[in-house]
Amino acid sequence: MNTAHFDFSGQRILVTGASSGIGWEVARQLLISGAQVYALGRDPGALQQLEAQGCHVLRVEIGDHLQLTALLADLPVMHGLVNCAGISILEAATDVSAAAFDQVMTVNVRAAAMVAASVAKKMLAQGVAGSIVNVSSQASLVALDDHLSYCASKGAMDAMTRVQCGEWGRHGIRVNSVNPTVTLTPMAMMAWSEPSKRDPALAAIPLGRFAETSEVAAPILFLLSSAASMISGVSLPIDGGYTSR
Repeated sequence: MNTAHFDFSGQRILVTGASSGIGWEVARQLLISGAQVYALGRDPGALQQLEAQGCHVLRVEIGDHLQLTALLADLPVMHGLVNCAGISILEAATDVSAAAFDQVMTVNVRAAAMVAASVAKKMLAQGVAGSIVNVSSQASLVALDDHLSYCASKGAMDAMTRVQCGEWGRHGIRVNSVNPTVTLTPMAMMAWSEPSKRDPALAAIPLGRFAETSEVAAPILFLLSSAASMISGVSLPIDGGYTSR
């Protein structure tokens, strides 16, 4: 059981993809830790629940560049960001389509880059140091069948993290990514429900199980916190040992 406690009192933190899965859990844990949470997502019902818990909620189609840019312009300066919004479209490598590839890259990479750029620009202008965590995947580190677009997008996210770390570090902004294994979110349960896919994946994880959302949220909060004050540019596997083999 995770007993780590973080104090984010007085800090504003933006979480994208907050209306489900890892983003939902991160938003909840940040609220418990005293943060002012700005929860960005597209599911109105889930956002309403987060609002009832104290979040500032922001409904947006994150792949819509104009809509996203307008929303970001109205936000106050943040002390932290968790880029968690993401999609996966499963296609065999021989059947990859331009539309699916572009959609995955738009949401998983372009939108994350634009959100981070907007947040960092305001932090730089006001001299605010802080932390950005990009939620990548073990898919950036290993090959997964039928996940060409997704793997490519997460590899790009890790590369983006290193560039952001290099450019913004001198201003006190740390940037890291986390690389979870299959995490028990609605998207993952859909993608990995077939036993022929699920069972070999589980067998390849030394700990023998998939991750819970809380087991990904805790390292994210650590990287956001002052406990990680000398950690930047890292891609941290949260995979039960999967990528050690």
